[in-house]
Amino acid sequence: MRLILLGPPGAGKGTQAKILVDAYGIPQLSTGDILRSAIADKTPLGLEAKAIMDRGDLVSDDVVNGIVSERLDAEDCKPGFILDGFPRTIAQAEALDRMMADKGIKLDAVIELKADADELVRRVIQRAKDSNRPDDNPDVIRKRLGVYESSTAPLVDFYGRQGLVKTVDGMAAVEDVTGSIKSALGR
Repeated sequence: MRLILLGPPGAGKGTQAKILVDAYGIPQLSTGDILRSAIADKTPLGLEAKAIMDRGDLVSDDVVNGIVSERLDAEDCKPGFILDGFPRTIAQAEALDRMMADKGIKLDAVIELKADADELVRRVIQRAKDSNRPDDNPDVIRKRLGVYESSTAPLVDFYGRQGLVKTVDGMAAVEDVTGSIKSALGR
């Protein structure tokens, strides 16, 4: 099973990804984790990404796409994977479509976790109280929600035109969200 999880920050993508990893025995692929692994493994693209990051620049789509493509070739991805945090833009989605076509594989579904912005801000404030994470404050979360709306939310239409989007209420209880995802996947 090959999935993409979409949803705004705080919608529960990471929580659901962990549950789905256990349920289906497929890896969660987070671009941050993939980048860190490529850097640690000193792959050519990992070294290029490290040099870019050491300069304080953002890693280009070409480098991120290359690192994701390498990761999709790994043995543990043969039965499937869950992409979390990639693609973030239409350009990345188009690149993902091309790389998957080149590999002879297809996405099974794109799970959209729908969430209310005001409730997400409340969730993040509570999470900040519980974890002391500096990026969990109302101003930062509102900015991240804005970035999501402008850059990533258009992916719902992009994949919707391909008939891949399954929308789930991300505001429900964790186990209810999981049940809705499994039901949407027919499993």
